[in-house]
Amino acid sequence: MPIHLQREIERLRKMLLSLCAVVEEDVRRAVQSVTARDSKLAEQVVRDDVEIDRAEIDVEEECLKILALHQPVAIDLRYIIAVLKLNNDLERIGDLAVNIAQRALLLNAHAPVDVPFDLPGLAARAQVMFRKSLDALVNLDAQTAREVCAMDDEVDEINRAMYEQVKQAILVHPERLDSLIALLSVSRYLERIADHATNIAEDVLYMIDGRIARHGSEFLERAGRAEAS
Repeated sequence: MPIHLQREIERLRKMLLSLCAVVEEDVRRAVQSVTARDSKLAEQVVRDDVEIDRAEIDVEEECLKILALHQPVAIDLRYIIAVLKLNNDLERIGDLAVNIAQRALLLNAHAPVDVPFDLPGLAARAQVMFRKSLDALVNLDAQTAREVCAMDDEVDEINRAMYEQVKQAILVHPERLDSLIALLSVSRYLERIADHATNIAEDVLYMIDGRIARHGSEFLERAGRAEAS
């Protein structure tokens, strides 16, 4: 790799890791703003979104600059493409953290309600998936990336079960409708964070071996081979 390209990619890596750290901290604080009913923390998450948006643009511009100036090939090109994709996932996770914080502000304006589902458990799983996806990114660890992908179905199942539990809670306590719907929204946002963590893990797999893991690509490959035979 030419020395100038190597320096630019290292700079890009540091920018990306810095963005990862900010987004991960915002997710943690957003969840805590709900569980601890902390409005000040929620407001801080909302304010931080500007920083995340700015960092996301900086990373994208750095990727485009490297592509234009150095025209990387092979693994370097794959790395830049993957960074462009997961950069968008990080920005969306930041947006979801803001959404959670905004629901925390709504919840905190009402009397506390008994959560009819395991919200802390779902939050913990989503955060573990996000943390592991970042670990996979930092270490280019295919096994950890696959573990993240395997966890996604469990989070989806928990989120689906929560819809039924909230529906029953609304029937019993219609006066708590606004709070229960807000809690259900938090559940949905956490599920979406888990989805984006899965996307990041799949992008890591693409970085490592160049295979696109999304949209059941392994099935599509098998179907293509069967059609050709």
